[in-house]
Amino acid sequence: MNDATRTDVIGLLGPLRRYARSLTRDESQAEDLVQDTLVRAYERKGSFRTGGSLRGWLLSILHNTFIDHRRSHVAEFRRLEQVAFLIDTAAPPEQESRVRLQQVQNAFMSLPDEQRAALHLVAIEGLSYQEAANALKIPVGTLMSRLARARAALRGFEAGADVQPSEARRPSLRVVGGSDA
Repeated sequence: MNDATRTDVIGLLGPLRRYARSLTRDESQAEDLVQDTLVRAYERKGSFRTGGSLRGWLLSILHNTFIDHRRSHVAEFRRLEQVAFLIDTAAPPEQESRVRLQQVQNAFMSLPDEQRAALHLVAIEGLSYQEAANALKIPVGTLMSRLARARAALRGFEAGADVQPSEARRPSLRVVGGSDA
């Protein structure tokens, strides 16, 4: 690994940490995930295509490492995420802003993993749809569908819906045609 590549990787630590925190919802797990990602990237540095996107490659490795960890530690990822808290309606404006930011963060973190990952890569990391789809190893159409669902859930939260984004239900299917006999 040359000095230029090492500098490029160091410059990508911020986006890697942000994406890892978005996936894991835990600071220490996110740091472990970034470390594991960098180890895997170093071990597989020969698989990096010259001229390819180092950022996309590392984010893809991070995502795959997260999936691998998740599969091996499913029980760790099944915990309650949100704690109810009371909001004082007479809170100072700056406190209201902090409370609002926390509510938006909670809504984002309560999105299903697939939707949260898609939204994070596109909206926060600024990847193109194609780059994000490649990182998640899904078709672009699937990415767009997940983004639309995530955005709709967050809009519902913004509109004051009582339902949390993770509780949003898909429309029920109805039977068309056929016979009831």
